[in-house]
Amino acid sequence: MAYRSLYVMSEQESLKSSSVRNRGGVQRVEGKLRASVERGDYYEAHQMYRTLFFRYMSQAKHAEARELMYNGALLFFSYNQQNSAADLSMLELESLEKSGAKVDDETLEHLAKLFSLMDPNSPERVAFVSRAIKWSSGGSGKLGHPKLHQLLALTLWKEQNYSESRYHFLHSSDGEGCAQMLVEYSSARGFHGEVDMFVAQAVLQFLCLKNKTSALVVFTTYTQKHPSIEKGPPYVQPLLNFLWFLLLAVDGGKLTVFTVLCEQYQPSLKRDPMYNEYLDRIGQLFFGVPPKQSSSYGGLLGKKPRYLCVNTGHDS
Repeated sequence: MAYRSLYVMSEQESLKSSSVRNRGGVQRVEGKLRASVERGDYYEAHQMYRTLFFRYMSQAKHAEARELMYNGALLFFSYNQQNSAADLSMLELESLEKSGAKVDDETLEHLAKLFSLMDPNSPERVAFVSRAIKWSSGGSGKLGHPKLHQLLALTLWKEQNYSESRYHFLHSSDGEGCAQMLVEYSSARGFHGEVDMFVAQAVLQFLCLKNKTSALVVFTTYTQKHPSIEKGPPYVQPLLNFLWFLLLAVDGGKLTVFTVLCEQYQPSLKRDPMYNEYLDRIGQLFFGVPPKQSSSYGGLLGKKPRYLCVNTGHDS
């Protein structure tokens, strides 16, 4: 047993020292590449990064390849070399895809950081975020990891790209952040009479995704924070009262309550033709209503960013 323990300890020490050597090697290479970039030899440095990436990948040194590409992309971004930076960002994704790397918070934060530094109007950013979202789903078939969607939403909010920010918030679990963004969106771009419509769409869409918690949080936060909404319930705006009752009804699950509620508030619901489409789906999910033959649920989740699909549904 003593010999076995010594052998295991020896193996662990060997692996540890090997890892230290590898890290030292990466640091030395990065130092040389950084010097090239600082001299303005962007093309040469970029080609060296690519050569080293494929060398590391052929040796199955996936973690080293990713680290080199991430730091290299940040370096090129700092010198406003957008094309080179975007290319290394795509190679980082390639490593994640080919190595079967697990989704973790640090990697998602790295991807979101690279996204935030890319030119918002560049085709490279479109391609990058589409692949990042697909990878982050982990093969589950879902449309991306909620944490990544949240980070993307926050970046797009800072850029005042409210419509695409809302889409990503919708696929995150951050109802509070979504509500605060919508308050700003409504105040900056909406008419005074539409103050209730901004939150109505979000609440109904969260419910269509069976996310009752976020639906409640977005409603509560928005109605408390919006400067043009008087404290309730009840509210001055009938549509807000409808949403409040709807959230209570979803918890109760009684079809008769849902049916009467939709009938009583038809004048408010007719303000947007999509509302009844959302409510058909909510009826199916929470109240056992059979689906209609001509269901168009595929287009119920509002404007989707151009890199995910064509625009379907309504955008307030």
